Parts: sequence; C-alpha cells; structure tokens
Amino acid sequence: MDIQHLLGRLEAILLESRRFPGTKMRLVDADRCFQLIDQMVLAIPEEIKKAQRIQQEHDRILAQAKEEADRIRDNAREDAAHLADDTAIMAIAQSRAQALEERTRREVERMRAEADVYALDTLSRLRDELDHIMGVVSNGVSKLDAERSARAASITQNEPADIPADEVQPAP
Repeated sequence: MDIQHLLGRLEAILLESRRFPGTKMRLVDADRCFQLIDQMVLAIPEEIKKAQRIQQEHDRILAQAKEEADRIRDNAREDAAHLADDTAIMAIAQSRAQALEERTRREVERMRAEADVYALDTLSRLRDELDHIMGVVSNGVSKLDAERSARAASITQNEPADIPADEVQPAP
C-alpha cells in the first residue's frame, strides 16, 4: 500500500477518536493504530525502492542529457570551424569581386574617354563639312540672285516703254 494512503488512514483514526474533557488528550483504538503502523513499516521499504528507482531514472536522464549536450557542443564546434572556413572563402571571393569591379570601372572609364574622343572628332569633321556645304550653298544663292537680277534688268531694257518696270515679274 501507498504510504500516503496509510498516513491518511492514521489521521482519520485520530480525528475520529474521542477527547478527554478539559485536555488535549484523545482516546484512540491502539490496535487499529498499531495495524496501520505495521503496514507503514512494510510500505516504507517499497517507498524507498520507488525513490531509488526514481533517483536512478533521474541519474540516467541526467547522463543522457550530458551526452546530448556534449554531442551538440561538438557539432557546434564543427559547424563553427566550417563557418570560419566559409568566412575565409567569402572574404577571398569578396576581395576578388572588388578587384574585378575596380578593373571593370577603369575599363568603362577608358572606353568612355575613347568614345568621347571619337564623337568629338566625328562632330568636328561634320561641322567642317557642313561649313563647306554652307559656303557652297551661300555662293550658289548669291550667284543665282545676281543672275536673276541681271536678267530682270536686261528684260526691262529690252521691253517696250508701255509696260511699267514694277509689273515685270521676275522668274522664280
């Protein structure tokens, strides 16, 4: 039997007992109390065995927990070592990426400078050609204007006097 149950029964016997008037003393059934005490004496070794089993289970669980903690710590150390290796690899990769980025930036700047020189040269040549063409066009316009004026003047000298000069239409 459970020791707790037996103690509860002993308490019930004491609570059911009669009191001696004017004192704290009680009249109890000694046989019933001794029977319960005998049962308790028998139950105590069983309770001690249960406590020992619980203590052993406690020790086993603690040992398992310690083994698991050691395993987790070892795994964490391995992971940290791998992470350190990964960090070194990442640092090398980042350094290479920065060098590549700098080289690319310099190449882009060089290409831009070459493109600017090419564009400036091309635009200068185009401007010179356009200036030449404008000169040719201006000369052509001046020559045609002079020739038209000369034709208009010769027409006016050869025409009869009855047509006023302002009515002569120059050729387009």
